[in-house]
Amino acid sequence: MSLKTLSLRDLEYAVAVAEERHFGRAAARCHVSQPALSAQVKKLEDMLGAQLFERTPRGVIVTESGKILIRQSRRMLDEGRRFLELASASGALSGELRIDAIATLGPYIVPHILRPLRRRFKGVSFVLREGQTHDIVAALAAGETDLALLSPPVREEGLALLPLFDEPFVAIHPADIALADRTPITIDDLDDANMLLLEDGHCLRDQALALCARADPKARRHATSLETLRHMVAAGAGCSLIPALAAEGRESVGGLLRYVEIDDPRAHRTIALAFRATDPRAAHYRAIGETIVESLPKCVRPIAQPKAKKNH
Repeated sequence: MSLKTLSLRDLEYAVAVAEERHFGRAAARCHVSQPALSAQVKKLEDMLGAQLFERTPRGVIVTESGKILIRQSRRMLDEGRRFLELASASGALSGELRIDAIATLGPYIVPHILRPLRRRFKGVSFVLREGQTHDIVAALAAGETDLALLSPPVREEGLALLPLFDEPFVAIHPADIALADRTPITIDDLDDANMLLLEDGHCLRDQALALCARADPKARRHATSLETLRHMVAAGAGCSLIPALAAEGRESVGGLLRYVEIDDPRAHRTIALAFRATDPRAAHYRAIGETIVESLPKCVRPIAQPKAKKNH
């Protein structure tokens, strides 16, 4: 048996018969005559040396060996379709595009970027999700998502990172407690010992620990999300850092919370667009990055982007 005698079209016929359980319906689905389809399926069985179907008066039954081979046939057909998608990827960007964002960024940047992205990339359906950095990076590397908005560094080979903007941190504290007798403050004015952190897995937790040397990483007081963190601070549990986009609008939780600008070059994080370096749609992704940067609010600092072509 040789691969050159194996046809994806024949596998498509066999899968259609297995799913329809009827040669006539399978032929109609594949837009061929029933005799032609039956002959090709029989030819495939002879070539494989295995009977795929029992042909009974009541219909078609898939044999035990047929079940195994049909399952593999579906995989091969899926790969064939993926092959054709890759071949056409150099054309206009279209279809579903999955974008994952870290949880401390996603809910706050989406309102700014989603409409501009839809306007520029009219043939694309953007699917946006949020999660923690390690889960997002793993999904990106495995091909389970297409793009990611995250904060470097990223320890994963094979990914390309396109820096988009620098996002300052803002200090938050209970309204009845003053961090310093002046504003803006510096990182050194923060009460490290009373610092509230996000739980393990959030890159913002690691960034806060790196900035606040005396903060206790083993402290029991931690939050599962930025919104939980905000309310813990409002309840008087301590102070914390919050990204500028999340501070936009200045929700004060009924006047219990205050925000303080930080005038310190260390107090920021970089946000980048990540994608697999091998993805043939890289040029389109750079255009997406350009659109995101053009749509950012004034509370962040855009990073200049190389200009991408406009015909997408």
